[in-house]
This record gives sequence, C-alpha cells and structure tokens, in this order.
Amino acid sequence: MIVRDFNNIIENDRERVVSDAQWSSVRMLLANDGMGFSFHITFLEAGSEHTFHYKNHFESVYCMEGKGSITDLATGETHEIKPGVMYALNEHDKHTLRAEEQLVMACCFNPPITGKEVHREDGSYALEDS
Repeated sequence: MIVRDFNNIIENDRERVVSDAQWSSVRMLLANDGMGFSFHITFLEAGSEHTFHYKNHFESVYCMEGKGSITDLATGETHEIKPGVMYALNEHDKHTLRAEEQLVMACCFNPPITGKEVHREDGSYALEDS
C-alpha cells in the first residue's frame, strides 16, 4: 500500500514538486511506484494559457477548483472547466488550456511519467526511453 500526504510532499519532498512557466505540479504517484499510471495535483496560474499535445501519453484531468476552458485544437471546440468537470485526452488531443482563475486539477497519466519530464517544443513529453 502506498500512502502519501500532499502537505508532507510540499514541505519535505521537493523532488516530487515540478514547476514550469505558470504552473506547478505535485507528483503523488510516479512510474517508479509501479501502479501503471501517475497521479498529480497541478496548479495553473490565473490568466495563463497552455498548449499541450501528449502524443505518447493519455491523460485524464478532474477540476477541483477554479474556472477556465479547454479547446480541442483539431476541432476548435471549447469546453468550460470548473469544479466537477473532467476531461480525458483519449485521442492524444492537442489542446489549449486557459485558466481564468487559478485552476487546481487532479491528473492521471498513462503510461506513467517519471517526474523528470519537461514539455518539449511541441507540447508533449517524451517516453522514458526516447
């Protein structure tokens, strides 16, 4: 059984806290935990806009706090993001996420990430062995 305290990670396990331009993510579960997925709590700054394209990963995201929108860049369709809304990138969807207010999101990745990834220029993460 794996039990982790979010607040303890923030205070004592900085290796599991990753930040980039206008977002930060607390990596609660990673690839080396052996669960087959990773789980993160991610914070996106109010007023920020992010374009991602996870070509090598599936992601599902649940909004816990804040307000924003997500646009599917293939279709142009935009959806409201608010507490209680979940979206899943089941087709490796290239998307733009906009935070009108700070967004607090619970995210799962499959395959799991290692925690050391950085977004590449195209908005994706490389696979661990890439």
